[in-house]
Amino acid sequence: MNVVWLAYRLSVLSAISILGGCYAPGRGLQSPLAALENSLVFAPIPYPDGDWTPEGLGVEDVWFESADGTSLHGWYLPHPEPRAVVLYAHGNAGNLSHRAATIRELHDAHDLSVMIFDYRGYGRSEGVPNEVGILQDARAARDLLAQRERIAPEEIVLMGRSLGGGVAVDLAAEDGARGLILVSTFTSLPDVGARSFPVLPVRSLMRNRLDSQSKIGNYEGPLLQCHGDADRVVPYEIGCNLFEAANHPKQFVSIPGGNHNDALPAEFRRELDGFIARLP
Repeated sequence: MNVVWLAYRLSVLSAISILGGCYAPGRGLQSPLAALENSLVFAPIPYPDGDWTPEGLGVEDVWFESADGTSLHGWYLPHPEPRAVVLYAHGNAGNLSHRAATIRELHDAHDLSVMIFDYRGYGRSEGVPNEVGILQDARAARDLLAQRERIAPEEIVLMGRSLGGGVAVDLAAEDGARGLILVSTFTSLPDVGARSFPVLPVRSLMRNRLDSQSKIGNYEGPLLQCHGDADRVVPYEIGCNLFEAANHPKQFVSIPGGNHNDALPAEFRRELDGFIARLP
């Protein structure tokens, strides 16, 4: 998530935003920076880039539609005796094929049924990503997973990393979840941008918010959160602030020396096993 570059570009072009918006029927005055912001917040890699046939990972391709009719794609990896069912929301770059190792670990090492999906515009999913759209996409993915596992949507464990954490918080806060797992997640997108460029009006310029800090208090279930204390993309303090806003029961795992995209250490995997075992 290149929020520093985003903040710089928005500040350079802020005068354009003030002086010359454009009108879109039904939506009012639109900033000419909206497309620029989306292109920097979201960094999708479309199909066929990626490894779409990972060796030994028996995923099922699933196709479904978002609420607005956008065609979406995911991978479903059921477990014959799952300890829990997990919907995984990935970060802002790449596509689901780049998370094959994560899905394999959740399934094989933790005995979980897992589904990962691509937001609109990512991988094999159609459309163009934006905040409203990716939240709709996540709901559609959860509904499909619930149908396949024959459980209620609120019985699914939601797991999100970075941008995907904001997506998971929105789902959990609105509809509930059996559990919520957040990795390297922020309070809000503007908070990250403002922290990187404190002298610029980032908060007023950014349209994409993903304001997890204001939402997470509406979630009443178990939370497991982890964050690296050397994260150079989403500062450690921002992750701590989100955790402080959450209700109990909650657990925070600090990763010494961990940067934003580092592999999760064995300590977190042990805590994840315990978290799954304690789920209601």
